[in-house]
Amino acid sequence: MARSSTRPTSRDVAQAAGVSQAAVSLVLGDKWRGRVSETTAERVRDAARELGYRPNLAARNLRLGRTRTVLLVVPALTTEFFAGVYTGAARVAAENGFGVVLYPSPEGIGPARDPFASAQAALDGVIASSMAADALTAIRGDQLPLVMLDSDPRGSLGAATVNLDIADGFRQIAEHLLGLGHRRILHLAADVPSWTFEVRARELAARLGAVPGAEVRTARAPISIEGALAATVTALASPRTRPTAIVCDDDKLAAGAYKALRRLGLRVPDDVSVTGVDDLGLATAIDPELTTVRLDAELFGERGMGALLAVLDGREPEGGDIPVQLVVRGSTAPPRAAQAPQ
Repeated sequence: MARSSTRPTSRDVAQAAGVSQAAVSLVLGDKWRGRVSETTAERVRDAARELGYRPNLAARNLRLGRTRTVLLVVPALTTEFFAGVYTGAARVAAENGFGVVLYPSPEGIGPARDPFASAQAALDGVIASSMAADALTAIRGDQLPLVMLDSDPRGSLGAATVNLDIADGFRQIAEHLLGLGHRRILHLAADVPSWTFEVRARELAARLGAVPGAEVRTARAPISIEGALAATVTALASPRTRPTAIVCDDDKLAAGAYKALRRLGLRVPDDVSVTGVDDLGLATAIDPELTTVRLDAELFGERGMGALLAVLDGREPEGGDIPVQLVVRGSTAPPRAAQAPQ
């Protein structure tokens, strides 16, 4: 079958397959079942592949009243985690004929300018991390379907929420450290007003509060290595109250804690154990390798996009939090006897 030098049309496919243009539209729109035979449908698909036919999505979208474009709003891309979220979301979007526009909130959190002259005219829906929720005031208005990631389902702005089971991740961290014998813990908390970090603090405090003799102090730091370094140095200023373990809200904070401990002449994990969250590439690049909670960023993005597609189709999104897993590496060990409380 010879290819035309011009872009093939549905009429060309119909002629090549020996069917009507209506049959081509039914088959390529996946609405053929019960209306044309399976043999005919296969003949149409073969003809379309041979000709290199691609539907005119612009015209189709105009008929459907959709742009088939979704906005993914995330904090500033300071880690690979949100790149993974985008990869997963874009994969599911592509399988369903949608495109994804990635929009990082310029300062990580806080208001952001509308990236489109008219967001509601350019978008079918929005997926947003709760860390970038304030950016939605300009982008979303009140009319676009919205799915929130890492958001309190009881007070979410969105039509659906998709969450990682971050509470279970911190239960796993607490059980691991308590099992090793740690009782004096420093929580190096992300200085970000977000539901996901509130859950981490609440769960860690609850788990340690239930164990006699255990205590947790909190030091807050911006999500940066230098910020974590400074906060850790300050928190460890007094040797008498020095923790035996530091629980960090993410791997970047853990890397800053490593630097602070080395600056203070302390070793990981001999003097202080350290844990993180995310399981970024950074977790195995530092020495010793970091004990951390693995979050499946790509699955997170896939579930977020799946939820938005369900909302757009009037279906109920898949429920249940996404499981997480503690990966134990060399940064945690039993506390030294000399560090027992005085």
